[in-house]
Amino acid sequence: MSANTPPKKKVVVTGKKSTPAAASRARRSESTRSDEPLLYGRTHYYIMGAGILLIALGLILMSGGSMPDPEIWDESVIYSARRTILAPIVILAGLGLEIYAIFKRS
Repeated sequence: MSANTPPKKKVVVTGKKSTPAAASRARRSESTRSDEPLLYGRTHYYIMGAGILLIALGLILMSGGSMPDPEIWDESVIYSARRTILAPIVILAGLGLEIYAIFKRS
């Protein structure tokens, strides 16, 4: 050895050899505990899905429809009962269903 090169360090490894896949499996098993129950059950997710569908239906009811003639303003198309009354009620019913699904006890 010359005077300019530092001495080499020895590395001692003891125990099991760990591979990246084994480390990933160990992390996954720690993060998923089978002894804790799930927060929501199957019925909660069905109710949440129904709430999302109601909200989407309300948005579809609120949109759509255009003026028959772009030069003529027709208030009955823009301010129809479907858009101003029915669609908001359907959206609020969907939001209420979502809140019910979240707070419902199993």
